[in-house]
Amino acid sequence: MQLTTSLRSALVAGAAATALFTGAAGAVAAPVAPSAAVGAPATVHSPYGQLRPLAALSAERLATGDLVAAAKWGTGGPVDDPAREREVLRAVADQARELGADPAVTVRIFRDQIEASKVVQRGLHRAWEADPGRAPTERPDLGEVRKEINRINGELVRAIAGSPYARSAPYCAPLLTAAAVQVRHERQLDGLHTGALARSLRSVCGGG
Repeated sequence: MQLTTSLRSALVAGAAATALFTGAAGAVAAPVAPSAAVGAPATVHSPYGQLRPLAALSAERLATGDLVAAAKWGTGGPVDDPAREREVLRAVADQARELGADPAVTVRIFRDQIEASKVVQRGLHRAWEADPGRAPTERPDLGEVRKEINRINGELVRAIAGSPYARSAPYCAPLLTAAAVQVRHERQLDGLHTGALARSLRSVCGGG
């Protein structure tokens, strides 16, 4: 259900995502380590190996935003769901405590995850309104979709808990950018989902 986009648009979106990940200062703060090169192998113990799952799982979570958008399409219901958002944030905070991770940091990262999903949902709804022929013809079961989101959420919490040093390191931003660019390439993300991926990772670096 991804929006089609030209190669030029995708490259522009990728450049914009890089700027969002690193910022003007972050882009020159530290060189990307050799292990962060696109396509390079990474061990789970390396900083890149700890950050890459965050990018990959964020992209996987964003893909569920397509299904949520389809489930809500034509219902007249809003994209925002404060009750569901509070439920998610409480659950991930509890999971973080159980793992010995910082619940405040985890919640901050998940706020971005939620906002990024809404970016996808709103973008798809605008596209379907503009071209009804591209709108979904079947409505997924939102309850089943949320089960999958909860599964991904649990994996994300574990990835956050397992990467405190990589996320607080001065080289986090360029390594995370490299990971996100690789994930974007592997999943062939369009401009909408590339921008949403950048939004989802905004608070990953700098936290304990």
